Amino acid sequence: MPERADSRGDRARRHHRVAGAALSAPLGVLAVFLPAAPATAADAYGAPTTRCEITDERLPELSGLVGIGDGVLAMNDGGDQAEVFALDGACAVVEVRTAPVDPYDPEDLAVGPDGTVWLADIGDNDQGRETVALIGLRPDGSSTLTRLTYPDGAHDAEALLMAPDGTPYLVTKEVLGASSVYRPDEPLADGATLPMTRVLGMGFTLTGTPGGPVGRAGQLLVTGGAVSRDGQRIALRTYTDAYVWPLTDSDVAGALGGSPVRVPLPDSPQGEAIAFAGNDRDLLVSSEGLPAALTLVPVAADLAPAPAADTPDGEGDGAAAAVDLTGGVNPVTAGVVAAGVATVLVWVGGRLRRRREG
Repeated sequence: MPERADSRGDRARRHHRVAGAALSAPLGVLAVFLPAAPATAADAYGAPTTRCEITDERLPELSGLVGIGDGVLAMNDGGDQAEVFALDGACAVVEVRTAPVDPYDPEDLAVGPDGTVWLADIGDNDQGRETVALIGLRPDGSSTLTRLTYPDGAHDAEALLMAPDGTPYLVTKEVLGASSVYRPDEPLADGATLPMTRVLGMGFTLTGTPGGPVGRAGQLLVTGGAVSRDGQRIALRTYTDAYVWPLTDSDVAGALGGSPVRVPLPDSPQGEAIAFAGNDRDLLVSSEGLPAALTLVPVAADLAPAPAADTPDGEGDGAAAAVDLTGGVNPVTAGVVAAGVATVLVWVGGRLRRRREG
């Protein structure tokens, strides 16, 4: 019997999707309260093109990608075993690798410096998991499992950033765009349960880019991450946009403290996958659902070095500078935004419950 990645073994709620009514209902309020996003770097990336279409019935919920040469590694959001698919340049599956681990809610994919392929079993839509997990498929065919705990309670997350030195970073998925970045306190070890530290706070805001399953709210939700194989770039994506930072010396938190280039992505039903292509510069993105276009977004200019922001006081142990993607919103305004949207979420949730009970 496969080992379970979730220590509780409570798996009944793992496929409660983000497109639920309680999230999608108050989108008009989000549009009113949240400020505009910073402008894109207009010449940094070129026009997207479809490289190929993924049609294999074994990949209906594509959630994680890694670029390998002309092809990609891909994984599903779900399943009863850890499973990674190798696709060629025409999006055909040429190999499948598995590990004897039954994941709870796998969401992202990365490759470590030693060639280990890491599945991030970090999804938690209901924020009820005691631990999340990283499942490793080693080059020799063996596997490894490390469980992780947050210092401040459960979080939903869909993005894994694997630094060139092998340190993993998890980026949470937050309804109001206030994501956090966490890092394990110790190196990953098979069978261990490791505490994590919050090292960064980030703020995502509305961009106006269409797409995703939840309307405007999808512009705020971090759904995937990637680090280029040459260790020089980091990318995070939402349902609608990609953000790219230059990276130096595996300092992921420091890089994310700088100003990113924002890249509007093509409209897709549920875009959760992002990777750097084999040249370590272009972006590859895709979506859940079949057929799923594997879209190439070519880089058109070098990214300028991004200065790190100052470290804010009181951010927490080991905290790095917080990225401000909110156009300079002050704390009072941010508080009003959060309170207003939270109030509407509670109101809508109450109405939905009363309808079901009636």
